[in-house]
Formats: sequence, C-alpha cells, structure tokens
Amino acid sequence: MKIAMLYGPRDLRIEDLVLDGDNLEADQIYVETEVTGFKIGTDRGNYEGAEQVPGAPDYPRWVGDSNLGIVKNIGSGVTKFKVGDRVVSRHPHASAYIARDSESIVVVPDGIDAEDAVFSHLYALSMHCYTKALFVPGETVAVVGVGVLGLGAVALGPLFGARVVALVNSEVRLDMAKQMGAHEAFLSDDPDLEAKLDAWTAGAGIDLVILTANPWPALRTSMQAVRPNGRVSIVSLPGRGEEPLDFNPLDMRWFYFKGISLIAVSEQAGDIYPATGRDRFDNDQRCAHVLSLMQDGRLEPKRLVTHRLHYSEMVQAYEMAYHREKNMLNVVFNWKDQT
Repeated sequence: MKIAMLYGPRDLRIEDLVLDGDNLEADQIYVETEVTGFKIGTDRGNYEGAEQVPGAPDYPRWVGDSNLGIVKNIGSGVTKFKVGDRVVSRHPHASAYIARDSESIVVVPDGIDAEDAVFSHLYALSMHCYTKALFVPGETVAVVGVGVLGLGAVALGPLFGARVVALVNSEVRLDMAKQMGAHEAFLSDDPDLEAKLDAWTAGAGIDLVILTANPWPALRTSMQAVRPNGRVSIVSLPGRGEEPLDFNPLDMRWFYFKGISLIAVSEQAGDIYPATGRDRFDNDQRCAHVLSLMQDGRLEPKRLVTHRLHYSEMVQAYEMAYHREKNMLNVVFNWKDQT
C-alpha cells in the first residue's frame, strides 16, 4: 500500500508499506481507499512546520484525516460493517488501512457522491460548532474564515435555521461563501464592517461567531463582531504559526465588558436535554446527520472542489497550500488505481 508521510517541514513523501488485509483480528476491518480530502488549514500548518498541536506525533508522521474507501475484508467478530460497504473515516492519505470496528468510521448511504461524502467528517466538525455553542434556530451567525470547515459552517447554518454572514479575506472566498449559502458576505478588513453588520442585523448584532481561521487578527475580528453577551465558537488553533501578539486577545473591551463567551469546539457537545447513557451529538452521529443531508441533496461540498488530483501529485497540492493560493479550496486525491 501507499501512504503519505511527512518527515519534516515541506518534506512530504509517498511511501510503500506492507499491509496484510487477509489475516485480520476479530474486530478489524480492511479498507481500500477511493478518495481522500485535503483539509487545507490544518494540513498546511503541519506541512510548513508550525508548532505541534498537543498530542501530535513526532516526525515522520502521516498526514490527512478525510478518507473514503470500500470495506474489502472483515474480522470474524465484526457486525457493524460488511464487505462492500463504502465508509468514511479519519484515516490518513493512504491507499488502504486496517482499523478496529470501534473507531470513528461511518457507512456512507447509497446515492452520495464520493466527492461529497469524503468531506463528511470535516462537516461534522463544522456542525459541532453549532451544537457545542447551543445554537438556537433564528440566531444570526458570522463565520470567520472560509476554508473547508468555514464553508461547512456556512452551508449548514441555513439548514439549521441560522441567518449566516461570512467574513472573508478575499473576493474569491466571498463568492465561494455565497455559493455555499451565505445570506451575506463581507471582507473582514472592510473599514465599514461594524456598520454593515449592524445594518444587516437591524441593530440586533451577531449572536454567534464561528471562528475557523488561525491568525490572531481573525480572533480579534470575531470578538469585535459578536454582540454583547454573544459567544464565539472556536474550532481553529488561534495563533498557530503566527508571530508574537501585538494585542491582548482578552482585551476588556471585547471580552469582559461585552460579557461574551469563548467556546472551544472540542470534546462533548452542549446538550440541555441529554439522552441517557449516550452522547447524542458524538462525532459519528454528527457525521451520519451530515451524510443524510448530502443524500437529500441539501449539502454538496463537491460544488466547490477546485482541484482533483492523483495521489502522486500530493506534494504539488501541499505546495500550493503553502503559498496560500486563494483559488484552492476543496481538494480531492484519487487512489482508485491502488490496491
């Protein structure tokens, strides 16, 4: 099998590894990959050598976490999957993998395009931005940063009953946000941004900001944009790879005096009425819900696939991301010729 391994900053290699898909343990499944998706922001940070996220492995390490493949073999005790199932997982860029059936792997229903389904785990994380913040239908939501996760939040918002405005850093991304369903979009450095948001919300302000961008200015924009007593749902890694701060991110003007809440989109979601013995909004449940929206034709990440590449062109894609090419968004790598 083939796998993409990162040996250091900008040192990505496609390697051959031996994988025995015939002799599985009772709870294992063997999956052969069709396509993988590229999460540009996080993967770019790893590629360019930004400081490690807590818990990240040392070099060399695998990259990628959006994998769609076909189950080719199962262990004797597996009941959750059957041979022939299409599944999405958070496994890396690789032509095949062996996994435990207890891992976060979800069966893809019939009728969903692979280029949509491969992004379902990422869009499940976009959904988590709403569930963790206890979103209420009818609220106004501003999405700051419109990469894959941000556009997922933009697309899901109207389906959940939100009025969504995207705050972007380029005209290209402004158009992408509107294509994905944003009711409005503004440039984040617009000198009249505050007035425009005030007019757009008829003076009520932004109830929830979803922050998907790492740079410090994006955090400042989020805290300035949210209304008093509002909240900022943070799915990014603020400051990752950035220069030292030139401002206080907890400035009293934006945090204390406005009485806002900063919410880390991690761990279990908020739930006012929790179900007994289970997390109603765990990753697999969110992923399954996202897939159901795709099956209904209401959610189509593939509309903004800008690059379709063979896995052998992966370094080229990472270099494009490294150079911040704004016309690059949803990227899929094809692995179909590998067995």
